[in-house]
Amino acid sequence: METAQNRQPPAPGALGAFARFVLCGGGVGLASSFAVAALASSVPWVLANALITVASTLLATELHARFTFGAGGRATWRQHTQSAGSAAAAYAVTSAAMLALQHLVAAPGPAIEQAVYLSASAFAGVARFAVLRLVVFARNRTQAPATARPVRTVAARAEAATDPAALCHAA
Repeated sequence: METAQNRQPPAPGALGAFARFVLCGGGVGLASSFAVAALASSVPWVLANALITVASTLLATELHARFTFGAGGRATWRQHTQSAGSAAAAYAVTSAAMLALQHLVAAPGPAIEQAVYLSASAFAGVARFAVLRLVVFARNRTQAPATARPVRTVAARAEAATDPAALCHAA
């Protein structure tokens, strides 16, 4: 029989998972921006950014495993690696967008730069959400639908067959 310890909470729906993704990822991103600024006061900015990026990706992956996608436990090394790959791809998308802007517009103003960066970040974030939900944490969502009847073990069937009250309800 399945015990309460073996059961994982049901995975949230797409909208709920996306809301959690935005909250967890956004919270980690906001904290990271302050951490980079603080760390950059004692080490070069590039090093501070690299260290905080690694730490924040590890933290966000743990949060996504535990809360966003309903895995209910710690992320595996495989999930961390795949999440890091999706974060690197998101970084590449935002960098490419900014390089394209610099190539297309001689002197873009701060408002245009922000608009391009935020648009690219939003696109990369939605794509990253899809990758994390459909690939990285997909195996944690392979549960029977809530409407499915539980599978009865052979022992449970034998016990029910010898219980007169169960025989009345089985008919």
